[in-house]
Amino acid sequence: MAPTIFLLTLLLMSSSSGLCHVDDDQMPLDYVRFPYQAVYPGDNDVTANSIFSGITTFAKLPWVQCLTKDKAETFDIAFIGAPFVSLQNIVAAAGAHEAQDTGTSYRPGARFGPAGIRAGSRRLTLYGGYNVPLEVNPFLSGLKVVDCGDIPVTPYDNKYAIEQIEHGHKELLHRPTFSALGNDSVTGQPLLPISVDGKHHPRVITLGGDHTIVLPLLRSIYSAYGPISVIHFDSHLDTWKPSHGAIRTTLSGPADYANDDQSGFQRIEAREIDTIGTDGIIKKIRETVGDRPAYLSIDIDSIDPAFAPATGTPETGGWSTRELRTILRGLDGLHIVSADIVEVAPAYDTNAELTTMAAADVLFEVLSVMAKTPLGKVAD
Repeated sequence: MAPTIFLLTLLLMSSSSGLCHVDDDQMPLDYVRFPYQAVYPGDNDVTANSIFSGITTFAKLPWVQCLTKDKAETFDIAFIGAPFVSLQNIVAAAGAHEAQDTGTSYRPGARFGPAGIRAGSRRLTLYGGYNVPLEVNPFLSGLKVVDCGDIPVTPYDNKYAIEQIEHGHKELLHRPTFSALGNDSVTGQPLLPISVDGKHHPRVITLGGDHTIVLPLLRSIYSAYGPISVIHFDSHLDTWKPSHGAIRTTLSGPADYANDDQSGFQRIEAREIDTIGTDGIIKKIRETVGDRPAYLSIDIDSIDPAFAPATGTPETGGWSTRELRTILRGLDGLHIVSADIVEVAPAYDTNAELTTMAAADVLFEVLSVMAKTPLGKVAD
């Protein structure tokens, strides 16, 4: 029996050694070990890489340290995180300072929004990233799209943190673009920038953070575009003492509407979708904005908590994820100069990551609209 056992041992060793391929032998054809630019499948291609591996950036975009060592790096669209939740220092009875999270009216946690949204975006390019309704693949549109990480935000000083967000956003906004503005697709005429400073600016999509971040972001936007239309999706007025969409919260009284009117907002109530549908809501937004440059701010609580429960102040009776995505696609052709999504608080999400996936999908629609419409106009 000894020779037989020896032969069997050799056979097992031979079989197991045949299974132990080296790493290089298992790599798919055309695999790049350390790609600078993420490689997305094109038409009729399949995904070779595991989307759940590697550093988690938005949609597996290349990570560029835009505010530190890569300050000279240019891009066309950048994702940047603003992990900010405003704090209020109060003096306790003993004289010690105690930090309170007061950036949301109900429950805190949005400072973890950027990380959560990036995690929810990992599957965006599982099948290549082609947006079927808008007929565009924003990742293969010829634009350079990157993830710049997060703006360093102090958790101890509201005023200074707001300044940090404004300066960080402005640093990206005033950087030269990677791609030229090009010509008008209809007339063939050269396009001119729509900014007030006459420069072609990249677009910045900010991952919040609570809704306080829109103040420094709009200050940054004003430095390049001057007065601008704001399309604001939110279940709350946020004007307690631009165009709102998805409003459905209770009020302290009719005076809240007066305050909102004085701020210049045109309101669209969430329940209007039952009578005028998504087409009617899109029509209202487009009539209000016209052909002016617009900034887009999306509070995740505009989506019903059945679809996006992880937010600071959820309100029932909201739009579904599908309805909001349809409305955003209806903004195709508008000059969306930059955008944000706020109030994602992953601690309240389900194990299935419903909210962070919804936030990522919403931004996919925003990115697609941006990719289709350059920030230029034909000379009069």
